[in-house]
Amino acid sequence: MLMIKDISIGRYYQGDSILHRLDPRVKIILCFFYMVTVFMMTTVPGLLATFAVVVFLCILSAIPVDTILKSVRPIVFLLLFIMLLNVLTTRTGHPLFSWWIVKITDEGVLRAGLMALRLFLLILSTSILLTLTTTPLLMADSLESLFGPLKRIRVPVHEMAMMMSIALRFIPTLVEETDKIMKAQASRGAEYDTGNVFMRARGYVSVLVPLFVSAFKRAEELAIAMDARCYRGGEGRTKLHVLHMNAKDYFWFSFLSCLCFALIFIDLFVKIS
Repeated sequence: MLMIKDISIGRYYQGDSILHRLDPRVKIILCFFYMVTVFMMTTVPGLLATFAVVVFLCILSAIPVDTILKSVRPIVFLLLFIMLLNVLTTRTGHPLFSWWIVKITDEGVLRAGLMALRLFLLILSTSILLTLTTTPLLMADSLESLFGPLKRIRVPVHEMAMMMSIALRFIPTLVEETDKIMKAQASRGAEYDTGNVFMRARGYVSVLVPLFVSAFKRAEELAIAMDARCYRGGEGRTKLHVLHMNAKDYFWFSFLSCLCFALIFIDLFVKIS
């Protein structure tokens, strides 16, 4: 069974690489550009080129490969489900296998692979550009800065950024808490990998109840701490570290965004030809 503590969602990897020093606002915009690029790719060469971009980002981040791949482990089941769904629902193409109502075609296999690769690239790029190389505090500050103009129409930008920051901050904490509870319940005889579905579900109930109690307790403690520090929202608040973009930020933003647009045009050219 995959250990809960091995999941790296929401964990920041301490480093001093190019991506770590990049302005978080640039990384958020580049992540959006890359997502659009991935969804617009319709050919195998195009998706392979976007995969090469992810490899390039891995090199820029200077993060160990095993640490990066941990962010994909929680969605392995989802990837397999998407592949199976596309294989079984695609009826066009040359049939490779047929039995009763089950029909597998070459086009279905290709579509399943492309869809799984898209999701894999999206999770990987988001982890590299955002969660692994950007602290939750910087993430919240950058989102508040990007959506700052919405304050004019009374959108609570600061409060929304604060909620996202708190959520990202407590993901690793809840993961560690879940791992501790599972180990404690397993020492008392709880089983999570044996028996039928109902027996496994009953075993996980013994984890969910104390986990929810612990989460509500942490939320109450956080609310009391914020109230004791006179937190009243973002109105009139100042920041210790103000975000500023330098020449390197503009260079990498221009280079990587142009690279995304170039990939889109290359994919269109390959599709037309």
